[in-house]
Amino acid sequence: MRVAVVGLGVQGHKRRSVAGAELAATVDPVNPEAGYRRIEEVPVASYDAALVCTPDEAKLPILDYLATHRKHALVEKPLIAAEDQALAGLRDRARAAGVVFYTAYNHRFEPHFMRMRDLLQGGRLGRIYRLRMFYGNGTARLVRNSAWRDEGAGVLPDLGSHLLDTVLFWLGAAPASPFRVVSASRFENRAFDHVVLASAGPPSIELEMTLCSWRNDFKCDLLAENGSAHIESLCKWGPTSFTTRDRKLPSGRPDEQTEMLVQPDPTWVAEYDHFKALCERGGPGNLDNDLWINRTLRQLAEQALAS
Repeated sequence: MRVAVVGLGVQGHKRRSVAGAELAATVDPVNPEAGYRRIEEVPVASYDAALVCTPDEAKLPILDYLATHRKHALVEKPLIAAEDQALAGLRDRARAAGVVFYTAYNHRFEPHFMRMRDLLQGGRLGRIYRLRMFYGNGTARLVRNSAWRDEGAGVLPDLGSHLLDTVLFWLGAAPASPFRVVSASRFENRAFDHVVLASAGPPSIELEMTLCSWRNDFKCDLLAENGSAHIESLCKWGPTSFTTRDRKLPSGRPDEQTEMLVQPDPTWVAEYDHFKALCERGGPGNLDNDLWINRTLRQLAEQALAS
C-alpha cells in the first residue's frame, strides 16, 4: 500500500517513519521537508491511502477530498466536528466509496490494554463495579507555547478522547449514564489543563486527565465482583505492569499475578498494520465510535466552559 503523510509535525514524523518504503508523498503547508503543500497537489494515482496528522480544523476538508477520490485514511485523534451530521456524512461517503476511514487511537494496541479487554470479555472478574483512569502529561508549558494547541477545551479533547475511546474498547459499548464534568481547571494554560469526568454507571467511571503531572503517567484501577485489575504506565514510558487480583471470600489477601513489560512502544507499528489489514479486506472503519466520542466531548466542553 502506498501512503501519503499529510502534516509533518510530531505525529506526522512518527507516521512517516512507520510507513517506511510504503511512503509515496509528504504534505505540509509550511514544513520545507514536505514534497507538497496541499493534498490536492499530490498525483491521485501515486497513493492508495493517507495518514492525516494535521490540526483538528483541517481534518474534515482533507477527509472529504480523500473520500471523493476513493482513498483510505488513517486520521489522528480526535476527529471533532461542530455537528454530528458532519461525521455521519463523512462516514457514509467513505462507505459509499468503498474506502476505510479509521481514527487512530494507538493505546488500543498497548499490550496491557489488550489484556484488560480480553480479561473483561472473558468474564472472569464478574460484574464490574468501578473503573478509574488517570492520564497525566507534563506538557502544560509546551502546549501553552504552541501556536494552536492551547485553545478551546484544552486537555479534554486531547487526552480525554483517548480515555473515552478506552472505555469503548474495554466495555464494548458506551456507559449506561452520560459523563459529567466534576472539575475543569486552568492552572497554567489559557485552555483547561486538568479535567475530571465521571459517569454514575453502572459501572461507576472516573476519568482524570492533566497536563500538569510533570512526570508522564497512566494508571487504571478496575474493581469488580470477583477481583480487580490494575495498569501502571504505558510502554513508551516503561516499565509498565498489569496486575490481577482474585478475591478471597469472605475476606483476605487475594491471589495476585503481575505481568511486567519493559519494551519500546509497539503501538504505532501495530496500529498501522491493523489499518492496512482493514483496507485490504474492505473495513470496517470506526467513525461510529467517533460520533459518540465527538458528541460526548462537545457536551462536556460546553459544561466546562459554562462553569
